[in-house]
Amino acid sequence: MNRLNRIAVSSTFAVVASGAALLIAGSLWAQPNPPQAAAQKLSATAIQVLRTDPPKDLLIPEDFRVSTYENVIVQLEKTKKFKNVYRDGDRRAADVTDLITLRLVPSAYTAGSQKKREVTTIKGATSISFTVTFVDRSGKVLLEKELEGKVRFYGENLRATYDLAKKVAQTVNDNF
Repeated sequence: MNRLNRIAVSSTFAVVASGAALLIAGSLWAQPNPPQAAAQKLSATAIQVLRTDPPKDLLIPEDFRVSTYENVIVQLEKTKKFKNVYRDGDRRAADVTDLITLRLVPSAYTAGSQKKREVTTIKGATSISFTVTFVDRSGKVLLEKELEGKVRFYGENLRATYDLAKKVAQTVNDNF
């Protein structure tokens, strides 16, 4: 390799190395601030899931309400965040000092069509929305969130209730 080639190679290497250094320095400079202290997680040893009636102007089939209630209980048990998951009306919940109550209030329902979904995959989506409220024993609202369950493509209409229950469980995992 002659002298000119060595100079060209070494100067190319120097340009690439300095460019990489600038890229690394720039990416370090552009980093967002370190995360602040995480929000305090809630804690409880037990949760009671209440069934609530929908508002008078909202017509939700009873099978959707029952399926939502049952799926939420199953998903809450799977999180293993609570020692006990109580149903509405369970008298054993009265003895638990740090009991949290979960209210599921339906807020919207869109009836879909499984047949339309299977034929078009665009139309026929089913969705169901609930206001999910976690309340402590004193009545203080600890967390309130609007969650929506959907089934857009394939699956039965009641699959939307399973989707909603998974989102409730994710909310519990994130906050407890």
